[in-house]
Amino acid sequence: MFARFDFATLIGLVASVLVLGGVIWLGDGFRAFLNLPSLLIVLGGTLAVTLISYPLGDVLRTLPAVFSIMFRRLRDPSEAAMLAVKLADEARRHGHLALPARLQRERNEPFLRKAMQLVVDDTPTQEIERILSNDVGSQVQREKLSAAVLHRAGEIAPAMGLIGTLLGLVQMLGRLDNPTEIGPAMALALLTTLYGAILANMVLHPLATKLEHHTEEEATLNRLYAAAARSISCKENPRHLEALINSLLPPLKRVRYYAA
Repeated sequence: MFARFDFATLIGLVASVLVLGGVIWLGDGFRAFLNLPSLLIVLGGTLAVTLISYPLGDVLRTLPAVFSIMFRRLRDPSEAAMLAVKLADEARRHGHLALPARLQRERNEPFLRKAMQLVVDDTPTQEIERILSNDVGSQVQREKLSAAVLHRAGEIAPAMGLIGTLLGLVQMLGRLDNPTEIGPAMALALLTTLYGAILANMVLHPLATKLEHHTEEEATLNRLYAAAARSISCKENPRHLEALINSLLPPLKRVRYYAA
């Protein structure tokens, strides 16, 4: 049903790399900006302090969440709203037992399928509301926790860059009597700050923001489906569901299934 994929994250990351790479290439080349100790301080330190801040399980669950940012299917709220009203209309015309056959074509909507299955099973309306509300809340909580882990890592990365800078300055001051060793120490001092700033502001914080956006979008559509399940369970007029759904959507995404 929803064939559009989110390539904006991938394009943004690639564009960031190209911009930085182009500036470096036009300058003194890449060699001057490659320093393994600086990279280890920033990456290793960021991971270590993040693990101190959050349990291991929460950090590990962030990895698939990050992966899903680039490969998650984007759903059109208008199409989702139209589908919900259409299901309500078909249930009113043919009875809710006709829903399973209709839902066979919606294999990419597990929440919708679960909501409608509760209706087909004649689950009490209040129980449907409770189950679906808990599901939405649990999903939002999980993904917001992953976003919080990313934001925390984004706060740590510049701090690790500053720590690396201080380490480099200490090493540099201790080697003033040997000019040949001042250069590597200065590189460590400066590049860790650069690496930390890049990691935080071009990777971690943007990914966290995108995850938060997707979480809110997903929750809105799932609440829309939950409203449809409740309406069908109560045998309400689908026109009422249409008005309710439109109240959940931004003005430009509102639908008109029924003629005025």
